Amino acid sequence: MPTLTILPSGVEVDASEGDTVLFSLVIGGVSIGHECNGKAQCDGCHILVHQGGESLSEIKIPENDRLKQVANADPKSRLACQAIVGSGDTTIEIVNAGPGA
Repeated sequence: MPTLTILPSGVEVDASEGDTVLFSLVIGGVSIGHECNGKAQCDGCHILVHQGGESLSEIKIPENDRLKQVANADPKSRLACQAIVGSGDTTIEIVNAGPGA
């Protein structure tokens, strides 16, 4: 089972291959924004992938289009709602934490 490690806290969340990073984080009790409910229509679930990005799905057009509109996006940026967990462990940083974070 792949693990998502969240920086800087070091919290680890078990994920299932084929689920989105967003789903895995929410099920794991991690606070993260997701105003559009996973439709790549906001930047609420903006994350930075520090390690293990090769295990995530490739960026598709809707995610790429949205990331072009994110002011603080960089080459490590992904939308957690669009990034599909693969078989390997991944280390991320949540840019937009949800309420109560």
